[in-house]
Amino acid sequence: MKIRSNHLLVSDDGGIIMGNGRMAILESIDQTGSINQTSKKMKMAYKTVWSKIKSTEKNFGQSVVLANKKTGTVLTDEGRKLLKKYKHLKKCCIQADDKIFDDIFLD
Repeated sequence: MKIRSNHLLVSDDGGIIMGNGRMAILESIDQTGSINQTSKKMKMAYKTVWSKIKSTEKNFGQSVVLANKKTGTVLTDEGRKLLKKYKHLKKCCIQADDKIFDDIFLD
């Protein structure tokens, strides 16, 4: 038996800023430089990926990507910081979750 936790970063009014799916989208954009390639890689419609990005930006209050038809798509400094901080938060939460689980179930 083990625990699996899902961590969502939400705005004050409950709008999703970051979760596993959006983290994967931003990581893919960072690697590929393309929303189109990201949508294909994730087997999602381009419009769905774009909508999730726009929703994140609305709920976060800052741009997370810069899209340019000639040069491709890159994460903004704010987007890169958000991704890095979310990944760190997730790692810390998983460690805390594991410790609490062990304290309760392995005692």
